[in-house]
Parts: sequence; C-alpha cells; structure tokens
Amino acid sequence: MDSLLQIARKSYHKRLLDEGVLSIDQNGIPSNADSHSRLSIILARGIAERLEAAVHTKIQGQTSGAKFETINMQFLEETFPFLQNLRPGKWHIVKLGNRNALKVSSFSQYEHLDYLSALTQDNPKLAASLGNDYMVAPDVVVYRDVESDKNINSQQIIVDNFFAQYADLRDINGHLPILHASVSAKWTIRSDRAQNSRTEALGLVRNRKGRLPHIVVVTAEPMPSRLASLALGTGDIDCVYHFALPELIQTIDSLKEEESAADMLKILVEGKRLKDISDLPLDLAV
Repeated sequence: MDSLLQIARKSYHKRLLDEGVLSIDQNGIPSNADSHSRLSIILARGIAERLEAAVHTKIQGQTSGAKFETINMQFLEETFPFLQNLRPGKWHIVKLGNRNALKVSSFSQYEHLDYLSALTQDNPKLAASLGNDYMVAPDVVVYRDVESDKNINSQQIIVDNFFAQYADLRDINGHLPILHASVSAKWTIRSDRAQNSRTEALGLVRNRKGRLPHIVVVTAEPMPSRLASLALGTGDIDCVYHFALPELIQTIDSLKEEESAADMLKILVEGKRLKDISDLPLDLAV
C-alpha cells in the first residue's frame, strides 16, 4: 500500500508534467536546465526522463515560476493537514500574491510592519534610515489560527482570566494568526536570483516579534554548485528542498566523470542542507 507522501509526490510530479512546467523541448533541453551548461542539461534530462517528461514547447519563465508556486502549495495542502496527530492546530496553506489581501503583516509576528510602512511613506528621511529590508513577500505560507479558551481548556483547565494574557495562541488576547512557515519556490537558481530567497529569509528573521517561522526554499535546480550557493551556510534558511532529489542522485551516480558534482551533492545531503520535497511536510510538523 502506497503511503500518503508517496501518493502526494507522484501527484506533485504529475502536475508539473501535465501543466508543462517540467518538459523537454525539441532540442532535448529540459525546462529547468541552463541551456548554456552541458552538465545542467545532462542532469536535468536525467531527472526528466526518470519522471517521464514529455517533449513539447517550454512555457514562459514567469508562468513557469507562478505555476511552480501553486503546485508546491497544492503538495502541502495534500500532506501537512494530515499530520494533526503530530502537529495539531487549525492550519491554512496559502499562496501569496499582489492580489491577495493576506500579507506578511497579517500575522502576529509581523503586524508592526504595517505601522512601519505607514511611517516611512510619510517620512522620506525615516525611510532612508530604516531602509525597506522589512518588506518580505514569501511565495507560499503556512499559518495557524489562534485558539479559543474553550479549546485550550478542553482536557483540563490550562488558562484563566488572570494569567497568560499576552500569549499569541489565545484568541481572547486579540492576536492575529501565527505564521508557521514561509516557503520560497524557485524553479531554478541563477546567480542573480539565488539571493532573493536569502533576502526574504533575513527580513523574516530580523523583523519578527515572537516565534520565528520555518523558512524553506523549494527548487528544481539540477546543478549541485548552484544548489550549494543557496543551501550552504546556516542562520537564515532552514533547509533547501529539491523537487526530485532521489532522481537527481541517481542521475549523478550514473555519471562517473562528474565526481566534483557528486561530492558537492553528497556534502549538501549529508550536511542536512538539501532534502527531498517529500521531507518537507514532516519537517514542518516539528
């Protein structure tokens, strides 16, 4: 019997294939490959073939990125809510965007950002002093609703009217929902875009008031060196998750002449800086 994560992972890859996000063009170049890099093409093609990608026209980059965000959101919707025995709560998984009324300042840890934004709009000198590094925009967020006292006290009397009057989890304290995780979805990692996720992460780290949410990146980048540019180091991003890590490992293992790429991938995996997409729901349950 297939596990929930196995079924969800298959569905995840099927969406990527069916919607043309992962494809191989007429020249044999996969949609997540760097067409100017021989190794990138070889690795991406190895992954695509193992996932049985079809040959058709590659969709435009912006559309590809937006679809990748949505498909990652759908994967989390099909997995994380089923871990109530490990991480109980009223959870929501949402893709943020310009048209979404929900933003980072909609959450308890970051509600003060609206106030800062209003101040800097009316005061150019203050804006110059503070900068705008607090303006973060995750692609997908996981957040938790606050809890009623009735629910908190369902098993025994935990809270009363005298204490715990500032705890974010209590609905009676008037707090906003709690941001649990920020998921940055990057279809590929290029030198000029790799640091966007770090900028978002540092904004969340520096500007929070309260608990730091999980901060992760999901990518389909095939090159270990480019994965390393984002995955190596600690302090901002929890971990980088690959959309098809076992398939990438199998592809690299089949290339005996690419020892440096294999060594780098081993460092990332054994150093717990790179994991598979199937690991993400369980890591978010911590």
